[in-house]
Amino acid sequence: MAFTPAPWPRKLRSQEWWGGTSRDNIYHRGWMKNQGYPHDMFDGRPVIGILNTWSELNPCNAHLDVLAQKVKNGIYEAGGFPVEVPVFSVSESTFRPTAMMFRNLAAMAVEEQIRGQPIDGVVCLVGCDKTTPSLLMGAASCDVPTIMVTGGPMLNGHFRGERVGSGTHLWKFSEMVKAGTMTQEEFLEAEAGMSRSAGSCNTMGTASTMASMAEALGMALSGNAAIPAVDSRRRTMAQLSGRRIVQMVKDDLKPSDILTKQAFENAIRTNAAIGGSTNAVIHLLAIAGRVGIDLTLDDWDRCGRDVPTIVNLMPSGKYLMEEFFYAGGLPVVIKRLGEMGLLHNDALTVSGETAWEQVRDVQNHNDDVILSNERALTQSGGIVVVKGNLAPNGAVLKPSAATPALMTHRGRAVVFEDIDDYKAKINDEALDIDETCVMVLKNCGPKGYPGMAEVGNMGLPPKVLRKGITDMVRISDARMSGTAYGTVVLHTSPEAAAGGPLAIVRDGDMIELDVPNRRLHLDLTDEEIARRLAEWHPAATAPEGGYAMLHHLHVGGADTGADLDFLRGCRGAPVGKDSH
Repeated sequence: MAFTPAPWPRKLRSQEWWGGTSRDNIYHRGWMKNQGYPHDMFDGRPVIGILNTWSELNPCNAHLDVLAQKVKNGIYEAGGFPVEVPVFSVSESTFRPTAMMFRNLAAMAVEEQIRGQPIDGVVCLVGCDKTTPSLLMGAASCDVPTIMVTGGPMLNGHFRGERVGSGTHLWKFSEMVKAGTMTQEEFLEAEAGMSRSAGSCNTMGTASTMASMAEALGMALSGNAAIPAVDSRRRTMAQLSGRRIVQMVKDDLKPSDILTKQAFENAIRTNAAIGGSTNAVIHLLAIAGRVGIDLTLDDWDRCGRDVPTIVNLMPSGKYLMEEFFYAGGLPVVIKRLGEMGLLHNDALTVSGETAWEQVRDVQNHNDDVILSNERALTQSGGIVVVKGNLAPNGAVLKPSAATPALMTHRGRAVVFEDIDDYKAKINDEALDIDETCVMVLKNCGPKGYPGMAEVGNMGLPPKVLRKGITDMVRISDARMSGTAYGTVVLHTSPEAAAGGPLAIVRDGDMIELDVPNRRLHLDLTDEEIARRLAEWHPAATAPEGGYAMLHHLHVGGADTGADLDFLRGCRGAPVGKDSH
């Protein structure tokens, strides 16, 4: 895609604050000089905001302070003025009720940081699941030159000679304890080897998926996604990104130039090839909504349906992000898509090159990690979108993590009204359930949980696990961790709390899942569904105040990205008035 750089030099946005001799200019410059900046730092060089999600309560991002210094070095080298700005850091491992509830709050805070301050371009330092999409959303809403730098995955975990993937083995070992095949003491021993270095999840969970999505969209430098957090090349990538953002400001290369419909289609196909997280669906829909791109669930199914899953990583495969990096990382996957005719080769990236120009010379160094098309984990990867009278607006399923035999299944519903109901019943030996049933969880969507928690991969009842059964069909309006696996139908829209058909499912109802035909059907007549919906009443009222109330009143459905309705669209970054 052709891009014409803007003329340089020119007056930058930051000069409205710092360029001149007015009282207001002196006011702004004078306060900044208390940090020891010389006068020529304010002479019109690009001011780069390093939006840093570093936090000690966000363990995936706790090393970003080191990367920030490398970014600064790169900015200085390229003649820019770096300013580090702390922004809202949403941790998947600690935030309650769920990190997803605060993704939109973080995006709103980032947007206003950019809009209200003398920033000409931004480097987004991100890592944990929601920090990558939230900063992308906020930056896209302002449309100033932006580059993403992710913190990288942890090193491989190990336990008694077994390769341990963060998250994936947590679910596996937990089920083994319930089944009686692993002791609690062994589980505690495994804990020590699960997370043994700085970085985010080392599986193809949501953090690694969103790092890959940032790269596939063209918003990060090629090769960024897979470098381990503690590898020296991660720090090199940060410094190179610092250099690059200065030139992007000079060229006026903005997110709106990069985040085209073609870029999103590239990302969707990349997600299919890597066996990426279902959470990417919600996040890319939300990002697209910020730049005015018409992206729908149908695009996800259309673009991903014929893409083989060729990255052999947990939870779909057997390796971890460390091996993926050594094999060549995401550039190898993107090159493969280009060779298959599935890539918009001329899509523009932050490097100034096209998607194809960046990857045409890369090589695969391990064909057991990045598989040939013939050896793909599944020939039809991607995210499946199923619709029907149980999900009129759609629901999603990840084929590469599901059991093939369950992709066509009809079973009796066992219903849990909310997550507390599930927790109260699931270990009860008297629960009327077997492996042929369909587990249904309600009221865990954007409004219902609130925030749409990662509880959709409900653990199976112990009496089923003791039979050696490890998977059942599960349906909910919730999300699941990108590190999770199973035949799990998620994001059912409209959600139960908004009066979707999921709300009126009862124990004993028959449900049919038909993935090949993209169908999710509740075996009731239209008249019976209408009668039950007419009798339905919301289980909970809106919160009385605070952000929870704002979220409840304005959050959209999962099928549109679960963004707040008043945040959709690009509002730009006008300078505004100075009243000092």
